[in-house]
Amino acid sequence: MPRADGHTEPPEFDPESRSGRTTPAPLPQAPLDDAQRLACLRLIRSDNIGPVTFRELINHYGGATAALAALPELSARAGRHGVGRGKALKICSPDRALAELDAASRAKAAPVFTIEPGYPAALAHVEQPPPMLYVRGDRSVLNLPAVAIVGSRDASAGGTTMARLFAAGLGRAGYVVVSGLARGIDAAAHEASLDTGTIAVVAGGIDIVYPPEHANLMERIAEAGAIVSEMPPGFQPRGQDFPRRNRIISGLSMGVIVVEAARRSGTLITARMAGEQGRDVFAVPGHPLDPRAEGTNHLLKQGAILVTTPDDVITALAPQLASWTPPPRSEGAVREAHAPALARAPPLAPIPAGDEHAAVVAALGPAPVPLDAVVRSTGLPARTVQAVILELSLAGRIERHGGQLVSLKG
Repeated sequence: MPRADGHTEPPEFDPESRSGRTTPAPLPQAPLDDAQRLACLRLIRSDNIGPVTFRELINHYGGATAALAALPELSARAGRHGVGRGKALKICSPDRALAELDAASRAKAAPVFTIEPGYPAALAHVEQPPPMLYVRGDRSVLNLPAVAIVGSRDASAGGTTMARLFAAGLGRAGYVVVSGLARGIDAAAHEASLDTGTIAVVAGGIDIVYPPEHANLMERIAEAGAIVSEMPPGFQPRGQDFPRRNRIISGLSMGVIVVEAARRSGTLITARMAGEQGRDVFAVPGHPLDPRAEGTNHLLKQGAILVTTPDDVITALAPQLASWTPPPRSEGAVREAHAPALARAPPLAPIPAGDEHAAVVAALGPAPVPLDAVVRSTGLPARTVQAVILELSLAGRIERHGGQLVSLKG
């Protein structure tokens, strides 16, 4: 039976998954005005717009306003070629987006988009970064060197002691501590790093306290660090939202420390995602007879870095920290060369013909395949295949996977 947070047996952590992966470059950044932020939010909240589709639309049209204007025609194309679901694409209305922004403001939170300064640089470099985050608290901590500490909700006294030890030691060394505001290890890590900087990534809305007994801790984190969520205010977390949250925890961090995790633990999902994102994975060994150590000991067998003190982590991350440079503190300091690229709208790609759509659909199936394999199979230009894939995405026919893989939904 699934746990309350929806976690079941997690996929294996593969330390080799960090090599050979291709990650798209982050979107160019430029300061946004209120109208542009509203357009970005409307685009994100429209039907079938996930992180990849958002990036492709922004890259193609040069901004969210132009992309929104193009959505009806893109949806109509899919319908004309018979690849849609028979339903018109629902575009988020200005009133709905404004109401969401107002709710966030009442919760003392503000949005930050991938295409504007202030978005966490480390997270922007993962394969599918959330197009937007709501942030409550000090946004500057999002771009400081960070380490995640995660582990069992049913933690032992020894486990929480280790979490506090690592959090305090890393904080003194200049690292911000990232965790998920859960019971047990997460809470201990946040408590021990309040004075030095901590980030809590929540699975629900920025105004939803989960678990409820952490209301006071959440307030203290907002004062000393930051609360982060990709979900709209008022959103009650479901089981599937916790693994989604975990990819942000690892994406914000240079490395992830696992302290106590059972063999069937959502914490191991965070470890797997960290490996896929190119982050170091550290594990604190535990007693072989303690089921709360079974997951961490298994990680060590798979190649995670064994650590017993904060200095072990600090030493391992020293090469990364030596090359780390803080981002510009002023929004005006962003590279001016990016602004024209966001301001102009590139010409539309040629409308693919019906037989081209059919060829791409025929090349796809339920098994994920890379886009270049679709190009080779169809013999079509890569630009044409990309245009068809974009339309299929907006029609709800495509599922995006890691590694730029796509599959056709049934």
